[in-house]
Amino acid sequence: QVQLVESGGGLVQAGDSLRLACTASGRTFNRYALAWFRQAPGKGRDFVAAISQNYAAYYSGSVQGRFSISRDNAKNTVYLQMRSLKPDDTAIYYCAAGQTATRGPGNYDTWGQGTQVTVSA
Repeated sequence: QVQLVESGGGLVQAGDSLRLACTASGRTFNRYALAWFRQAPGKGRDFVAAISQNYAAYYSGSVQGRFSISRDNAKNTVYLQMRSLKPDDTAIYYCAAGQTATRGPGNYDTWGQGTQVTVSA
């Protein structure tokens, strides 16, 4: 089973860009679908983006056109490029690994510890 470690969070201003990275341990990274979820204070964990083993990408409506998910199997890393950030994007961002690239968190059985993204107005 892989272990996931996120990085790249921070404090930015509205309109800025930020790239998150999630690096996995283990040698079976390419067998997993990967996803990003986020959780704002007092709210549930929401789907952001997912990428399948064959690089098909899926996005939530709130980030479509602003965020881009990608993966580099040689580096065991999945990225989330975020552009035109808004205060509503403020949350803890988690990466997750599972068998199928779906929007539901229940499909993913391995999670990182999360990285905080704060967008000021």
